[in-house]
Amino acid sequence: MLEVINDFLSGKLLIVLIVGLGSYFTIRSRFVQFRHFRHMFTVFKESLRGQAGQLSSFQALMLSLAGRVGAGNIAGVGIAVTLGGPGAVFWMWVTALVGMSSSFFECTLAQVYKRADGDGLYRGGPAYYIQHGLKLKGMAVVFSVLLLVTYGFAFNGLQSYTVTHSLQNAFGFSPNHTGIALAVLLAIVFLGGIKRIASVSDLLVPVKTLAYIGVTLYVIFSQIEHVPAMLETIFKSAFGLDPAFGGLLGSAIVMGVKRGVFANEAGLGSAPNVAAVAAVKHPGAQGVVQAFSVFLDTFVICTCTALLILLSGFYTPGFEGDGIVLTQNSLAAVVGDWGRLFVSVALSLFVFTCILYNYYLGETSLQFLTRNRIVLMVYRALVLALIVWGSVQNLSTVFAFADITMTCLAFVNLIALALLFKVGLRVMRDYDEQRRAGVSQPVFDSSKFADLDLDLEAWPTPGKTAPREQEAAQGVPATQR
Repeated sequence: MLEVINDFLSGKLLIVLIVGLGSYFTIRSRFVQFRHFRHMFTVFKESLRGQAGQLSSFQALMLSLAGRVGAGNIAGVGIAVTLGGPGAVFWMWVTALVGMSSSFFECTLAQVYKRADGDGLYRGGPAYYIQHGLKLKGMAVVFSVLLLVTYGFAFNGLQSYTVTHSLQNAFGFSPNHTGIALAVLLAIVFLGGIKRIASVSDLLVPVKTLAYIGVTLYVIFSQIEHVPAMLETIFKSAFGLDPAFGGLLGSAIVMGVKRGVFANEAGLGSAPNVAAVAAVKHPGAQGVVQAFSVFLDTFVICTCTALLILLSGFYTPGFEGDGIVLTQNSLAAVVGDWGRLFVSVALSLFVFTCILYNYYLGETSLQFLTRNRIVLMVYRALVLALIVWGSVQNLSTVFAFADITMTCLAFVNLIALALLFKVGLRVMRDYDEQRRAGVSQPVFDSSKFADLDLDLEAWPTPGKTAPREQEAAQGVPATQR
């Protein structure tokens, strides 16, 4: 029953909504992801510079990539190619193109409605723009609960199962021992809060991403003469024009769109929670950065996996097996048996950072519901217990349930995005106007948006000191601010 419900919600209805709304956002914004494409690289470079004591835009990007670049980029692409043929890759690209606009607006809105937490950091996300933008507290609470259950608990158990069993297959490690070791390492990171999570993501995300891309590019360039023909196969298969894959046209579209949506997470409402923590001069800048992360996830990493599989010669029409096995054997077919071990190690890094990302999403939703320190410690203990438990369990039922709650999560976020789209357009136009005027780094003037429920601690009027800083300068004790 869970599989039937999940197939309808996430396999049909959600895909139509995400692609449909993403296309609408793209057209209404005059193709924001294309207009700002070159600018994305400039903003990415600028994001490396942060403010002392605050998280930079680059750290927020690495944290969001920690979740976006995960098992879906290895196993998910393998599943899409297995069930949909090479044409599925094309539809993953299409989904990412429209998803870049959705990501731009949801992450821009997360910045607009973010709140200062009193420690020099920020909190934000769909729950915050639902409460402060739409004034719908109940809807925001529902979103937070769904986010907590889906990412904070269910998906962490699944990720633990994935990594421990992958290491068992590759190295013979016991899932019991691996699960405990994983929980200890995660506990060390959790106790450091968002700053330590961001610092670890800063280190591991570039390492895992560059190492994986490097190895797959080696395979691609070693067979570069076959790449044009393989790209031709992808395009022909996407429209049923390749005789070998003609019967997979419908599956290519469905699997490509579905795997694309869940690989880059654009529109699902998860990435805005980490996009909001960055200290930036204008919300539009973080929207551009997060749109760039969708590009990196799908057009770079997923494409590398797809070409690795298709160029290896291991994949043939009608292949039966899971996505991890397909990717492992494809790499091994080119570089030797160490390729299987490399995929397992890469998957372990991907999963470790994904768990950090999932944990942070759960913590964000929990802090929206309550700021009780004891509740936070209980949450951390439960997550670690689920990591150990998940390492030795078959989580197929839990995963199906989590898929349903994540789909409901996406519905709530998409409804909020549609209702707040005019606000997003205003902020985007303000960003565009400043850039056309020659301003290299646009600045958000909160006085122009006085009709919105903004936090003046997070967005003080340019040239003026934030209220909390004014009180500090006047000698008001911290306990009274």
